[in-house]
Amino acid sequence: MLEEARVVDNHSYRKNVPEFLGGKKHYPKLIQKVFHGIGKAIDQFQMVEDGDRILVGVSGVDSITLLWLLRERLTWIPVKYTLKAIYINPGFDETTGKIIGDYLRKESFDYEIIKTDIGTKAHEPHAQENPCFLCSQERKKRLFLLAREGNYQKIALGHHLDDINSTLFINILYGSSISTMLPRQDLFGGTLTIIRPLALVGKEQIQKLAEFLNIPPIVNLCPSSQVSQRKQINEFLDYFYRKDQRIRYNIFHAMRNIHRDYLP
Repeated sequence: MLEEARVVDNHSYRKNVPEFLGGKKHYPKLIQKVFHGIGKAIDQFQMVEDGDRILVGVSGVDSITLLWLLRERLTWIPVKYTLKAIYINPGFDETTGKIIGDYLRKESFDYEIIKTDIGTKAHEPHAQENPCFLCSQERKKRLFLLAREGNYQKIALGHHLDDINSTLFINILYGSSISTMLPRQDLFGGTLTIIRPLALVGKEQIQKLAEFLNIPPIVNLCPSSQVSQRKQINEFLDYFYRKDQRIRYNIFHAMRNIHRDYLP
């Protein structure tokens, strides 16, 4: 059942501007590289328009890093948009919500935390065949509802290049389909769009940037997090990424380089 949400009403702009702001060229190289990836994805897949109202679904380090990146871009890009962070607490604990809330409040983000029992219900005996799918679907439904109620045109999610690649293999091995997450996905006749601005950025880059920014570590307390299909696929792919970093990008580009004449 949806409980009363905690809302902090403030602006999506930094109050205490750090020294390295003032244009992308003034950022450390680590940050510039990530900005290049996010900018390329936003441009290539036409993710953001002037005046957009964007909900950013936050749940861990990747999505909080995305939120930071989207706000920092506003210091030099000609396009302006509004950001609001949403954390949907799946009901496993209160610690994660406190860590996320404390950080977002300290950094002066506009945010809302919504307490639910989505995660615990997804792990009840009658639903244990695919709890990850059920939990994900229910959280998306909540985000769609919040977007509609708040007149937001876009929902930004923190899935990165590694997530897109692993989803491809999960769907091949367990779903008998060649499909994955889309960098941009229009829904409901184009009235709502899901965007994934980290689609061209690897997990390692995001982790290094999060450490640089002192974003607090967040432990995933979901009971399925250590035994999921995604974890197994990620470990498999990490082996190849360590051998050759190009493989990470080769997999992504292969999805747009289909030779149908050589498929059954």
